[in-house]
Amino acid sequence: MTAMSHTMDSSYFMQVLKDTFAKLNPVEMVRNPVMFVVEIGTVVTLIFTIGSIGKAAFQYELLVTIVLFFTILFATFAESYAEARGRAQADFLRRTKSSTRAKRLKGDGAWEWVSSEELTMGMRVLVEPDDVIPSDGEVVEGVGSVDESTITGESAPVIKATGDSVTGGTRLLSDQLVVRITTNPGQTFLDRMIALVEGASRQKTPNEIALSALLGVLTLIFLLVVVTLVPQARYYGPHATDTTTMVALLVCLIPTTIGALLSAIGIAGMNRVAQVDVVAKSGRAVEAAGDIDTIILDKTGTITIGNRMATEFMPVTSVRVEEVAEAALLASLSDSTPEGRSVVELAKDVLHLEALPLVEGEAVPFSAHTRMSGIDLADGRQIRKGAISAIVEISSAEKRPELEKLAEAVAGEGGTPLAVEIDGRALGVIRLKDIVKSGLKERFDDFRRMGIRTVMATGDNRITAAVIAQEAGVDDFIAELKPEDKIETIKREQSEGKLVAMTGDGTNDAPALAQADVGLAMNTGTMAAKEAGNMIDLESNPTKLLDVVMVGKQLLITRGALTTFSIANDVAKYFAIIPAMFAAVPTLSVLSKLNIMGLKTPHGAILSALIFNALIIPALIPFAIRGVTYRAEAADKMLARNIFNWGVLGIVIPFVGIWGIDRVLGLFGLA
Repeated sequence: MTAMSHTMDSSYFMQVLKDTFAKLNPVEMVRNPVMFVVEIGTVVTLIFTIGSIGKAAFQYELLVTIVLFFTILFATFAESYAEARGRAQADFLRRTKSSTRAKRLKGDGAWEWVSSEELTMGMRVLVEPDDVIPSDGEVVEGVGSVDESTITGESAPVIKATGDSVTGGTRLLSDQLVVRITTNPGQTFLDRMIALVEGASRQKTPNEIALSALLGVLTLIFLLVVVTLVPQARYYGPHATDTTTMVALLVCLIPTTIGALLSAIGIAGMNRVAQVDVVAKSGRAVEAAGDIDTIILDKTGTITIGNRMATEFMPVTSVRVEEVAEAALLASLSDSTPEGRSVVELAKDVLHLEALPLVEGEAVPFSAHTRMSGIDLADGRQIRKGAISAIVEISSAEKRPELEKLAEAVAGEGGTPLAVEIDGRALGVIRLKDIVKSGLKERFDDFRRMGIRTVMATGDNRITAAVIAQEAGVDDFIAELKPEDKIETIKREQSEGKLVAMTGDGTNDAPALAQADVGLAMNTGTMAAKEAGNMIDLESNPTKLLDVVMVGKQLLITRGALTTFSIANDVAKYFAIIPAMFAAVPTLSVLSKLNIMGLKTPHGAILSALIFNALIIPALIPFAIRGVTYRAEAADKMLARNIFNWGVLGIVIPFVGIWGIDRVLGLFGLA
């Protein structure tokens, strides 16, 4: 279970009910024109119900009023339920965010206890083992293991070193860090997460605004149709156009189903993104993800792990692989860089060592001047590893050509060669290469099936970029890029009418993340990248962009499917109410042929249609919250399948439902 997961307990359910009734306020309801019309209709029928007390029509008008009331109640419940799920996530994060004491460093190096609420940007704090990091910041001194499970839900600790960003609320497990605070109180990453996942902070997206406008126009059109129908129908007699029946007709014709669920669909879309450990800064970003045409991915730290790792020892002639591995191991024992540690791990595997050997000698640290590092052993041997050109200069001439040939082969395949020598005798080459994160190729295949083009952008040379691009499975790559080149690439795609997504983690990625329609920043990245992106991946997994795209597409498909269903089921309600309205008019007896469901009485037909209209809203709430089933496929196939499925369902289900409800009402003498 992730940190963003939650449960809906009884207290939340009571809050949902409270909010459901609060949203009946006309001031709140007017934002939803479809349901506002239903609310006005309910008030009108209530007035006529009160006026018909003691009359024959009282029971019919009372039942219509009750059904209309539950129609708007189910609509407000759908929105309240979706918002409550967001609040549940926010409350979970609030429990994560607690006021802690911090060790603020003073100018003389001493520290003092202060509340985390007193920390402001630029202050420095000391964090020791088992301390909670009091606020967002950047490590300026030390290396330590940090437990970020409260934020990401991942139990594995993360190593943080100088230059890395840390998040308030996480816990240091080992060593100690000096952290420079980068945010002011109330502006931390956790504070922003809390605000963003709450339904109240969600703004309507352009697509949602456009659909709301369309529903409003449809409502106005049907309102005019019903109003103009009155004088025409009264020609045949007042019994055909009593006010309660006309209100029922209007409510059944306007798109009440999608009108009731529209807000819930949008809120649930942001909630679903949060459930995959991605924080969306706006609903617009989630919606845009559903229409993405091109994805541009940074290489280092996004497609690759971020550090080049040793993958092979390549000896020169007459030297065994084990000799190269042993020399590389000894030369790397004091090398604390990721590359150095990978050399040690590879050598242990090659030499089948369970533990590191105890060695007497003096470590020689890496120097930019010598471009090599190593160790001077107590027995007088000197072992060095470093750049090819540096090792060639201190090695005997005999093996130089072969050493250089091995290095060219490694570089030609996109790797980085390091040479190893002992006392001037070249032993061979260590191959370092970027490691592509697992699972990427399969995910990029999914993007391809969805018609989305993937492009890797990197500052590396073309040879290295080509190797990584082929291994990762991207559609294209752009090499030797500067930060401004990434922006130009995005702008060029956008100028062709395409929506572009970008993932990145570095400060140099920030401008491109800001320019992209969807900018997904890695949580392990710099603060600048996280500020520039409109989404943040808490797990720092670039393949998560596929989940985001799928949520965005699912949001759009869900909205389209339920809109199709809502409009389609008006057909069945038309066949239920229109024949019933004019059944008693002799000159319009031909309309009885439209009563294909065999509904028994006019009032029973109208009540059956209204009850179905009300019940279908809560029945579709699970689809609005979870989203309809989505498969990775081309947009035209997806559109055709959903229109057919939901359009057919929208016609068939109401016929069956209204017929069944009419039979049940007949058992109670109401039809």
